[in-house]
Amino acid sequence: MKLRIRSIRAKFLIGFLLIFAVSFVLLNGTVTSIIRTSNQNIITDDLIGLKKTGSSYVRQAFLMNHFGNDDIYFEQIAEEMIRDLYYATSSEVSAYSIDGKLIHASDAAVFTGTTADDLEEAIRGNTAYTISYEGGTASVLYAYPVVIDGVKVGILRYAKPFDLLYEQSGRILNAVFYIALAIFAAAFLFSYLLSRHISIPLTKLAAASNEVTKGNLDVRLSMERQDEIGRLAANFNEMIGRLKSQIDKIERDRDRLEKLHLQNKHFFDHVTHELKTPLTSVLGYAELIKENGESDPAFFTKGMNHIVDESRRLQDMVASLLETSKEQGRWEETGRIEAGQLLRDVCDAMSFKAQRYKKAIHIEAAGELYVEAQPDKLRQLFINLIDNAIKYGHPQSQIEVKASTESGMIRFEFANASDSISPERLASLFEPFRTDDEKLAREQGSVGLGLHIAKSIVDGMNGTIAMASADGMTRVTVLLPIAAKGVEWS
Repeated sequence: MKLRIRSIRAKFLIGFLLIFAVSFVLLNGTVTSIIRTSNQNIITDDLIGLKKTGSSYVRQAFLMNHFGNDDIYFEQIAEEMIRDLYYATSSEVSAYSIDGKLIHASDAAVFTGTTADDLEEAIRGNTAYTISYEGGTASVLYAYPVVIDGVKVGILRYAKPFDLLYEQSGRILNAVFYIALAIFAAAFLFSYLLSRHISIPLTKLAAASNEVTKGNLDVRLSMERQDEIGRLAANFNEMIGRLKSQIDKIERDRDRLEKLHLQNKHFFDHVTHELKTPLTSVLGYAELIKENGESDPAFFTKGMNHIVDESRRLQDMVASLLETSKEQGRWEETGRIEAGQLLRDVCDAMSFKAQRYKKAIHIEAAGELYVEAQPDKLRQLFINLIDNAIKYGHPQSQIEVKASTESGMIRFEFANASDSISPERLASLFEPFRTDDEKLAREQGSVGLGLHIAKSIVDGMNGTIAMASADGMTRVTVLLPIAAKGVEWS
């Protein structure tokens, strides 16, 4: 079965543990090998010194007393030679014949009952040594043939302890072992803490990401860090914040579109009904007049008046729809217009309608009120606002129209006496297909597009429009930029 390690911290720890274990074993093995090699070199140098001392002693003895049979002489001087070499080298010494027979030894027990590999090599004419480890001690048996004038006369064999050397080597190895173990333990602890320092924030980030995938956009990471992980957490929080803001905006747009869809449906249902009702009435009166002709003058006059009134209402509704459609198109060429005179002309033209509604229009407009606009659009703006004031103002009231300059702008104000309007309804009156009073609007033939068209015209001229209701008065205020000097419309 394949083992899968999913946690980053577990991967860190297992990886560090493997690296440290392998490094520790390699370091310990390398140091042990180096110390053993150094010990062997020390032993070899010491044994070479022993050989030189022994060979010099035997050579001097043979020079002083030379016999014809050298191996017999070697046996004769063996006891004295062994004693002198024992004191000279501080080592146990033994002498053997050329065939390996023990002649004399400083301590025979040292050379009996032990391995004889070195002695066998010496019998064959080679120099050799063996190292023995017993009970925590180390000793070396060293043998070499004694050669005088090219003739092998005997064998010298040494037994020398190297307990201190190996004890020292053992202490060094132990010190290296524990120091390396302490270093690796500290490094492992540091690695563990480092892995926690890295993995715990990543675990929190993973948990926060899971919450986000579940739709929880209120989750945030709190990390007081200045490193890369801290910046990652800050970026994550900012990303979630922006995502939440975008989703909120999408939801608002969705709600607005749904609301607009319902308004459009309401508008089309309303327009369909409003168009169908007068058309049905007009068609009915027209058929009756066609059948009866002028036989009934009173009915004829009533029917014709009704047809004219309904036709005018249909004409107003169609004109409003066409104006709404045209506002989506491109603006025509604009010019510098004296808005005061244009406003006075519109007020004069609308005064007849105001009189029909038993109202009057009072205008106060200063001169030299130049704006950058297209004449028909500006005229339509004034007509819509004055017409709205006429329709929804109280009977027997006066509509106040003013125009003046204010802080680099031209201010137009249209006021009429009316019932108070709540702030909620004021905020929605500039939306398309909305009216202040549905019943009154139906009576007046309005489909709620006048203020929306007015706002579109003002927006296109980089101006502002606002409505306020207080003290029994409704005021619409329009601010338009003053036009720079240039070509004027005539």
